[in-house]
Amino acid sequence: MQLPNLHYISQGETPQEHINNIKNACSAGATLVQLRLKNISPKKVLKFAIEAKKITDHYQTRLIINDHYRVAKEIKADGVHLGKTDTCPLIARKHLESWQIIGGTANTIEDCELMLDKKVDYIGLGPFHFTKTKESLSPILGLDGYKKIIETLDTTIPIIAIGGITVDDASQLLKTGIYGLASASTITKNFNTIGQFKKVLQNNTAEEKVWSPNQIVK
Repeated sequence: MQLPNLHYISQGETPQEHINNIKNACSAGATLVQLRLKNISPKKVLKFAIEAKKITDHYQTRLIINDHYRVAKEIKADGVHLGKTDTCPLIARKHLESWQIIGGTANTIEDCELMLDKKVDYIGLGPFHFTKTKESLSPILGLDGYKKIIETLDTTIPIIAIGGITVDDASQLLKTGIYGLASASTITKNFNTIGQFKKVLQNNTAEEKVWSPNQIVK
């Protein structure tokens, strides 16, 4: 099994807009979407996650739930993405199925090392540029930041770049050694950019890294 190298992070003024945008992304060829609903109750997250799952199942797109690992488990989503202040990945892993993906957020080499210690299946590393998607933004990494971190880590765990990434940034970012890209605003503004991102990713000459879930010994 291979982790998709393009992730769409859902956006919208309302939960229903998130769902509509996920449908748009799937119809435009998204291979993985992350439902990222903030500041609403777990009960409401579950309601909209069920809707998202119906859409992603129809398009055979992978679905990741942001933060809420119990929701991910209940709807049998493909996995969960956990921020730095969310549930510890090791705790989430005890509740999830072995085939469910766990991603973790990182902004520094120390964050990445911590995520690796916690056995995540991929790391969302950023931000690359300034972005309004996150309320409290960590220091900008830029190309040099990604290159330095990836060279230092020397890991086979996929690193997904995130944070204000445009199609024009993609080819240079891939040269740093990242596995793939995540986008929220760029794709939401124009779902046709999914095809453009995928074309750049397919043309990437970097060696493909085969992903498999970490096996946790109980």
